[in-house]
Amino acid sequence: MPLNKLTEGPVASRIARIGDQFAISGEFLYGEELCNGHINTTYRACYLTEDGVKERYILQRINDYVFKDPVMVMKNVEKVTRHIRWKTMRRRKNTAGQPLTLYPARGGRNYINLPEEGGMWRCYNNIEGTHTYDVVENTRQAYQAGNAFGSFQELISDMNPEDLRESIPDFHNTPKRYEALLRSVEADVIGRAVNCEAELAMLKTWSPMFSRLVDMQAAGELPTRITHNDTKINNVMLDEETDEAVCVIDLDTVMPGLALYDFGDMVRTATCTASEDEEDLSQVVMQMPFFESLAEGYLDAAHDFLTQNEIDQLAFAGWLITTEIGMRFLTDYLDGDKYFRIEKPEHNLIRARNQFALARSIQTNLPRMEKYIRRLMKSHKKK
Repeated sequence: MPLNKLTEGPVASRIARIGDQFAISGEFLYGEELCNGHINTTYRACYLTEDGVKERYILQRINDYVFKDPVMVMKNVEKVTRHIRWKTMRRRKNTAGQPLTLYPARGGRNYINLPEEGGMWRCYNNIEGTHTYDVVENTRQAYQAGNAFGSFQELISDMNPEDLRESIPDFHNTPKRYEALLRSVEADVIGRAVNCEAELAMLKTWSPMFSRLVDMQAAGELPTRITHNDTKINNVMLDEETDEAVCVIDLDTVMPGLALYDFGDMVRTATCTASEDEEDLSQVVMQMPFFESLAEGYLDAAHDFLTQNEIDQLAFAGWLITTEIGMRFLTDYLDGDKYFRIEKPEHNLIRARNQFALARSIQTNLPRMEKYIRRLMKSHKKK
């Protein structure tokens, strides 16, 4: 759907005011609101330079309800973007396509607090000639998504996880997510628990499996790494002509974690052609051809640094993260829709049921998924 180019009015004036706080030259032409994310407020602003060239920038407000310490979020983002830039310069090629670049704000930092505009803002380069998909449409896109995030992980695999802080503590701690859900059920602040009794009963039967990865991490069997933690297909910018991955975006949740969390969320978002808002659950199924392409793309980039324990748990991580995201949607539904942006009263319940349907489909296919990953790793060892 074409975006509305705002040249005047209160929203256009707001975009121009915010853009004026950053190292952007030229005359403001128009602004657009980008609404495909659940969390942050995002605008794209277009400027005309003195040379007559139109240049576009991304202006984004960090949601301080979700991210309690926006300054810490920005420090994490700065460290990761600097390291990727250093790494690609050392290799004399840009492995990640067009990297994200932060523009300085007034005062010298890469962010600025504007209380009158809602809080903390930052400015990125607009990755030109690219687009995103909310749902993977073919196996080529699935491969590119897997390869993009595998390459991203590889680029930062030599960073020290202790150099970054958790922007959202226990973000992918599935047992704690389940505990939070049970607290929301107990509180039932707006009387919605009666609408999800079947989902809660199902989760109770699954709950013994929720601690597998955190237990392995605590035992030293899985290494802590710096990970993206939001590996949806719409966080990969793809070339408009070739559909090749150009850049990974949305780094707010970059922090210490498990590589498995990233792969698991890719399985959740890149192996099903139905959107996470789909209400016809018969359409919500994990498709093996998409999984195979995703795993191939990911392991083509990541096979050298992953441990055997990580490889062995890749397929399971797809089931776990899908279930966890379903629990997060359900928790937000019970709490009154405070976290995820909604478009209708039952939106988060629809999303939760959708994710649980996908988790059931993944669970059915786990043996085939694990077998395919073993086959891919054998081929890499022969090379």
